[in-house]
Amino acid sequence: MSATYPDRPRRVVLPAAILAVLVLLVGAAIIDTEIFTVVRYVVSILALICVVLVAQARQWWWAIALIPIAILWNPVFPIAIENAQLFAGLHYVAALIFIVVGVFVRVAESQSRG
Repeated sequence: MSATYPDRPRRVVLPAAILAVLVLLVGAAIIDTEIFTVVRYVVSILALICVVLVAQARQWWWAIALIPIAILWNPVFPIAIENAQLFAGLHYVAALIFIVVGVFVRVAESQSRG
């Protein structure tokens, strides 16, 4: 790369993380409804997508925070958390984790331009 176009880092996890945050914030309001199963599917799948992306970025230590999210929101083998306030609080903690991972996982742009 020339000095005119320096290598800029890309945040590859950020789009999936933002989508997960939006789903988590909506999910915190609809915990005791039937549609909450869809929220569990989406959050669990997005957490696993983020795990794959951080592994591809060779920053696997972020997976330590994302794998428990995929396990807690797993709809196939659900972990029952009876206290709705606790589960709503976990939604906000998970949203914060997704934001931090999305912002701090960066990959250097290695492709040349034109």
